[in-house]
Amino acid sequence: MRNGGNVRLPFWEAILNGAGMSNGTGLSSVNHIVVLMLENRSFDHMLGYLYAAQGNTSPAGQPFDGLTGTESNPDSTGAAVTVSQIGPTTPNAYFMPGADPGEGYMATNDQLFGTETAPASLSDVPGMRGFVTDFAYTLGWQSKSTTWSIVPGTVASNIMGCFTPQTLPVLSALATSYAVCDQWFASVPTETLPNRAFACSATSQGHMDDKTRTFTSPSIFGLLGRNNIAWAIYGYDAEPLTKSTFTDVATATNGAIGKFSDFQAAASGGTLPAFTFLEPSWGSTGNSQHPNYNVALGEQLIHDVYEALRGGPSWPQTLLVITYDEHGGCYDHVPPPSGATPPDSDAGEFSFDFTRFGVRVPAVLVSPLIQAGTVFRVPAGTTPIDHTSILKTVQQRWNLPSLTARDAAAPGLGGVLTLATARTDDALAGVTVPVASGTSPSAALPSHLQEVQADLISRQFPAGQHPAADALAAEDSGAAYSSYIRNYETLEPRQS
Repeated sequence: MRNGGNVRLPFWEAILNGAGMSNGTGLSSVNHIVVLMLENRSFDHMLGYLYAAQGNTSPAGQPFDGLTGTESNPDSTGAAVTVSQIGPTTPNAYFMPGADPGEGYMATNDQLFGTETAPASLSDVPGMRGFVTDFAYTLGWQSKSTTWSIVPGTVASNIMGCFTPQTLPVLSALATSYAVCDQWFASVPTETLPNRAFACSATSQGHMDDKTRTFTSPSIFGLLGRNNIAWAIYGYDAEPLTKSTFTDVATATNGAIGKFSDFQAAASGGTLPAFTFLEPSWGSTGNSQHPNYNVALGEQLIHDVYEALRGGPSWPQTLLVITYDEHGGCYDHVPPPSGATPPDSDAGEFSFDFTRFGVRVPAVLVSPLIQAGTVFRVPAGTTPIDHTSILKTVQQRWNLPSLTARDAAAPGLGGVLTLATARTDDALAGVTVPVASGTSPSAALPSHLQEVQADLISRQFPAGQHPAADALAAEDSGAAYSSYIRNYETLEPRQS
């Protein structure tokens, strides 16, 4: 008996029965699934040292695939660069690795295989040895550009820096107090939008970079709407990018679009929908945790999401999923597996066949029905967890069909819910949210996703009738993009 008498059900039995327990607990006890998807960090970079002091074993006695401190990558001379700790007093700790690493398909191949072209054979296991040299290449070209910003003193070895639990006390406390997934992989080995497409629609329709900004594939929001199940998408301080990314959101029923304050009101008022998708603020001064933005602001966001849910009446029936869309070029030591199920017959860009997963990303599962100290992973030899496991969990809970072959093959997350009685403790009691000193050198610049969102918004208007949008590129100001995204409806007439 643990946690005040809560019954802990057999762990592997729970995992294998991920859709819910026969006694009525588990996923069947969850009425609200909330997803917070942040930006561009790898598992080792954020959580690799989580249980290092305990020999990479959780309090529940489960093995944890974290860092030992001996992992390394060669630099351009062949010398080994060992992983290092980013502590609270590390200079520029919350702006590490100091620049925006390569994150596209070719950069990811370089980090995993040491070449921009992936081997033809799936039997070639990634060596995970190209992170330092790829970051050195990125620093070289970014330092010559006026549209990129680098923290002074940034060097290629920074990419081997990984945060300690003391530096990320909020994320780490939730990971140790509830469940951490140490084998959750991005859906595809590339950048943001294809991975967010998989998270919401189980396919990127063959696309492997951010040049494609909208997806016509059916999304989880449309699926829920067609089945009379409530959903919501919340941006932080502006309308969410996801609203414009998936074309079926515009006609999906039973949904709500809002901001973070609307989410907080729904949580406190007991009106959360069945499925909630949360976005951070995308600007370079925002809380998305995209490199090289302020990671401490993301800690505050995670804290605020947790406290909003825990303080509401629906907390005992809620599962919160905190994860990141892709690794963003940050170091991880675990080779991504092959054997992924292609979602559909769409031909992949770069001749990619969608049979390889992306790099490991941080993932923390939070619910009062989760045993403290859980390391949640699927049994060896089975399909690993990726972003489409979120979709599978929603589908299992509400008896919905799959969107593609990828989420049909994915494991659900319901097996992590092993307690028969909801816990009442506060995992963040006594935890102080960190505050960074200084600002990101990128603070004045627009972020990539701000540019994407402004472009998608401007497409709603007749050509030549959106001067505010046309002026954004010339101004090249993050503040200008933020103002346009927040206020566009008052700046220009909508196309009839």
